[in-house]
Amino acid sequence: MTLPQVSIVMPTYKPAHFEQALRSAIGQTYPNTEILVSDNCPTEQIRDICARFPQVIYQRCSVIRADNVISAFFSGKGQFVKPLFDDDLLHPFCIERMVASATSRPDVELVFSASQVIDANNMRVETRRPFDVSGTMTGLELQRNMTLGMRNFVGEFSSILFRRATLWRIGPHRLFEIGGHDCTNGLADVAAYFNLAEHGVASYIDEELSYFRRDQTLESNSNPASNPNLGYCFSDYIDLLPAAHATGKISTAELLATEAQVTEVQLSLRGIFTQIAPSFERYGAYLQTLKD
Repeated sequence: MTLPQVSIVMPTYKPAHFEQALRSAIGQTYPNTEILVSDNCPTEQIRDICARFPQVIYQRCSVIRADNVISAFFSGKGQFVKPLFDDDLLHPFCIERMVASATSRPDVELVFSASQVIDANNMRVETRRPFDVSGTMTGLELQRNMTLGMRNFVGEFSSILFRRATLWRIGPHRLFEIGGHDCTNGLADVAAYFNLAEHGVASYIDEELSYFRRDQTLESNSNPASNPNLGYCFSDYIDLLPAAHATGKISTAELLATEAQVTEVQLSLRGIFTQIAPSFERYGAYLQTLKD
C-alpha cells in the first residue's frame, strides 16, 4: 500500500534557526514527504542553506507575512500539508504519528498534538498539553471551546497537519476569515483551524510532536518590538465572539455571558494595544442590538 504524500511547507524569513528547522523536516521517520521552502528572507542565507540539501524544493517568494504563509500552504502537492515555520522544530516521529491519526477515520480534517516551547538555545521552557489523553472533537466543538474560552489550545501552525483537499475547498481568500471578520493580521492560525475542521473532526495526539521557539532577539510574531500587529492577536478574540454568534456557533445567552470576561480583557490591555478599543466598541454595539 502506498503511503499518502505529506507536503512539509516552510514559509521562511528568519535564517538564524532555519537549518535546525529544515533538518528536523528532513529527519522525519515518515518516508513519503516533499519539503517546500517559500523564502522571503532579505538576504541569500536561506537559499544558500537549501542549496546544500538536494531533496528540498526551493522557491523565492516576494510576498510577506500572511501572504507568504498562504503561498507556502498552497504550493504543496501532497494529500496532507504539514506547516513548519523557520525557527520551530518537529519531533522525528511527528508526521508518522499525525498521518496515522489523520487516516484512522475519513472525517479527520485537522490533527494537532501536545508541544513544547523552546528558547534560542533549544532549552525547554514550557510544556503545552491541553488534554490528558488523545481524542477527537468536532469542528463545532473546537470553535465553540476556543471562542468562548478566548484561548488557542491547538498552538501555532507548526503544531498541525491538515488535508490539502480541504484547504483548496476553502480557498486562500476565506482561510483566515470567520463570519465576515478578517483575522489575517492577528489570529490567522485560529481562524484557519476553525475553517479547516468546520465540516469534520479535529484529532488531538497526546504526544509532544513539535517545538515552538520563543526568541525575543528575532523578528518574530511573538516579539512585540518587531510585530506591529501583535495587538490583533488579542483583539481578534473579542471580534470572534460576535462572528461566532452571527454564524450560529454560539447562542445569544452564551454571547451575553461573556460580557464580564471581555470587559476585563479590554481594561487590562487597552493601554497596551490600540486594537483593543475598536474591537470592544464593535462587541458592545453588537450586544446592544441583541439587548434592544
